Amino acid sequence: MPTPLIEDPLFEELIHPTAAIERLGGDCVWAEGPAWIPSQQAVIWSDIPNNRIMRWTEEGGVEVDRTDVEFTNGRTLDLEGRLVVCSHGHRRIERAEPDGTITSLATHYQGARLNSPNDVVVKSDGSIWFTDPPYGILSDREGHAAESELPGCYVFRLEPESRALAVATDLLVHPNGLAFSVDESILYISDTSGSIDPAGNHHIMAFDVEGGRSLTNPRVFAEVSPGLADGFRVDRTDHVFTSAEDGIHVLTPEGRRIGKISLPEVTSNCVFGGPEGNDLFITASTSLYRVRTKTTGASRPLP
Repeated sequence: MPTPLIEDPLFEELIHPTAAIERLGGDCVWAEGPAWIPSQQAVIWSDIPNNRIMRWTEEGGVEVDRTDVEFTNGRTLDLEGRLVVCSHGHRRIERAEPDGTITSLATHYQGARLNSPNDVVVKSDGSIWFTDPPYGILSDREGHAAESELPGCYVFRLEPESRALAVATDLLVHPNGLAFSVDESILYISDTSGSIDPAGNHHIMAFDVEGGRSLTNPRVFAEVSPGLADGFRVDRTDHVFTSAEDGIHVLTPEGRRIGKISLPEVTSNCVFGGPEGNDLFITASTSLYRVRTKTTGASRPLP
């Protein structure tokens, strides 16, 4: 396994140049949507085409957590530590309750069904922000083939108590991964329309967050090559760790790449976790990988 590739000395402040890149296991078709669950000291993620959820712990290694899950994709924890999940199959945002039941949070916008929610983040005020590209309805591989009922692919903001759903932006062709900056003044959103159209986008956009609710001042934050910025995370120093075809690219707050964690598989997403919060878990095609860093995620402490 290669060691991290340093392109700027700043990279060594985040990851040691000889840090081990470990393959933890997996026999997935397309691994996506990782989340670290502190209370269980576990990573869970989706094997979307196989319609199952996977789990890894230090003690048990990689195991199948659940099957027949309606093609879940991205997931995150809310302010109470509950999993908020994107379901391609149900075309909804759902929440896993402590007793194991599933609560549907959003299925329609102005009477039309959502496309196939892809990735999700929870802001410190409890609002849920998620992307809604068409990937889960294009075929039966990652959902159920269907026609879109919406005029476009949006980024939505959901109020968890009232369930009020609003379009945060309609400026992206296929919005995908998303993450807030440390102070939540910026929302980063990737556009992965290039996965279908060779002339499409493979960049990350940045938006200013006004009043905690409105997105303004859209601009291209970074172009990702090779491949696409499928999913990504922001660390405590506002560096962006984004997936790409050849691994995880690390970008400065200005969007400049300073290094990468090279992997032998096409990479989809990542999440910070581990006992100290400094392990970066990476989903890539068939596998789950881990690399120890010198930083931690930007996420707030959870109960």
